[in-house]
Amino acid sequence: MLSSEDLRFFCTVASQPTLAATARVLLVTPSSVSQRLQAIEEKLGLRLLDRFGRRITLTDEGQLLATQATLILADMDALAEALGERKNDMTGCLRILAPLGFGNAHVAPLAARFQAAHPSLTVELELSDGPNLATGDGWDIVVHIGELRDSSLQRHVLAKNQRLLCAAPGYLEQHGMPRSIADLRRHRCLMLRENAQDLSQWRLRAPGQTDFESVRFSPALASNDGRVVKGWALDGYGIMQRSSWDVARELHSGRLVQVLPDHEAPGADIVALMGAQRGRRSARTERFLALLKQEIGTMPWEPSKARDPS
Repeated sequence: MLSSEDLRFFCTVASQPTLAATARVLLVTPSSVSQRLQAIEEKLGLRLLDRFGRRITLTDEGQLLATQATLILADMDALAEALGERKNDMTGCLRILAPLGFGNAHVAPLAARFQAAHPSLTVELELSDGPNLATGDGWDIVVHIGELRDSSLQRHVLAKNQRLLCAAPGYLEQHGMPRSIADLRRHRCLMLRENAQDLSQWRLRAPGQTDFESVRFSPALASNDGRVVKGWALDGYGIMQRSSWDVARELHSGRLVQVLPDHEAPGADIVALMGAQRGRRSARTERFLALLKQEIGTMPWEPSKARDPS
């Protein structure tokens, strides 16, 4: 199989009267021209040139190759030019992957705004809490929350985010406020099934400690839908662990109360993941990333101060 460089080389040979002239154009030695031409003829199993003294004449096969190579290279150059223009234009399809709850609440509105501002662009948004992040699977941008394992994707932090233990005031009035990690074992715990995480444990770090401690229990209620788990907590069915982006409003209003506010869960930053290095990304990807950083990075997700009803 000939490469594009082979085609360009042979077109140069075909345009010159002698191999020596070809060598002068390419700034190489005549012997290297002869060796490369011989290698191409051996690849094809065809003779491409006839030599009469120093002058060369194309065989029928050589003429066919030169003609078709010229057309192929012209098409390749036109394609490269079109792709180069497209890199700086807001065209094509922007493919985004985001978590179900966060994507619905925050990424979907931004995607709609972005497309409306760039009518020639198509935006495709998929929401999933169980994506395979090993390779990126062809997505331009993947929005992810929490721990990231086995991924070679480029990572950009969009916003800091904490995982918090929360419960309704009514539940805590009835069952009491936990004072330690061990206290959680006697409470009704509500679990969210996402990203193939272990349903039977939470990890927390007590004040002054360097290591996280795992607390295991059998969840009273579990679901793969964060809205369901949040609804259970608001209705007073138990304690849940949720991201600050999802419960900040309820914490500020008092509909939820933070449990063990001086304890820390593993970080759960909101990040954008991309497979391509910056210089190779399309304009649509770069500009949507900038929009994500601008909008998500300024959202007020700091948890409210814990309220103790007891």
